[in-house]
Amino acid sequence: MWIWSRFGLIRRGRLAILLGFIQTHTQTTIMAKGLLFAGQGAQTVGMGRSLYDNSEIAKALYDEANEVLGWDLKGISFDGPDAALTETKVCQPALYVHGYALYAILKEAGQLADVTAACGLSLGELTALAAAGVYDFSTGLRLVAERGRLMQEACDATKGGMAAVIGGTPESVQAFCDKFDIEIANLNCPGQIVISGEKEKVMDAVANSKEAGFKLCKPLNVAGAYHSRLMASARDAFGEFIQDFDFKAPEIAVYTNVTGGRVSDPQDIKASLVKQVVSSVRFEDNLRNMAAENSLVDFVECGPGKVLAGFAKRIDRSLNVASYYDFDELPA
Repeated sequence: MWIWSRFGLIRRGRLAILLGFIQTHTQTTIMAKGLLFAGQGAQTVGMGRSLYDNSEIAKALYDEANEVLGWDLKGISFDGPDAALTETKVCQPALYVHGYALYAILKEAGQLADVTAACGLSLGELTALAAAGVYDFSTGLRLVAERGRLMQEACDATKGGMAAVIGGTPESVQAFCDKFDIEIANLNCPGQIVISGEKEKVMDAVANSKEAGFKLCKPLNVAGAYHSRLMASARDAFGEFIQDFDFKAPEIAVYTNVTGGRVSDPQDIKASLVKQVVSSVRFEDNLRNMAAENSLVDFVECGPGKVLAGFAKRIDRSLNVASYYDFDELPA
């Protein structure tokens, strides 16, 4: 018997075979996803409140964070003031808890069963490692809190600054930095690179940026020279602190900011986290390598501001990033 179907006119037996093949193929073909976690600078007063009010998982994590830290992270995250939340020693653990809470809610809802890789921007790398099972939530929180405290101390002890360079290549910006004795802090996406160093030298570079051929060189409102040699004291102290913690091999692929590549050995992960404090954040390489090595097109961003989604579109317009911040944005 011939039957009309969406595939055209076809015999009944052949249609059954075709539909069976399609059903089986659909059931076994899963679109893999990558996880992205926000970094310092994305924080905003009010983050986490809707998660806390609507999710028992998030509520438990925020309550645990207050207990572990011994200060009111929950209150500052939800109510500010902005000046307090912006402090390095506060915003780093605040973003870690917020990002991990989003991840935990999505995981419980079954939305992350197909995740195969993760990375984060600077601080976000520590959240990615927690999501990958390298350490548990409370261990990651202790690491992040100490990292933030040490970096705050380094900021207070040095006069550092940063600026965003628009319109340069890694090579041209590196040559520019060499001229002014400063460093590349972030390679975020094509055409957007952040420089870091002593504030006076950074401002001198900004003043000469037009002459160097860049479209824009804008000073950033930050407390210090992150991801530069001015953070050396924080790197050294964090290197000692991190040795007391046990790391496990990640359950999914994790990518380090230091090289842009995958890292899997627990000791190598520790070394990368320590070096990252003074090294360039190679986020563009992270995302390109994650996508290529894991056949990824779809990503989930956990954190405020949709910053990483913006970077992703400038890196590769074929990539899709679903960004989550509030409870109402989460899939049902």
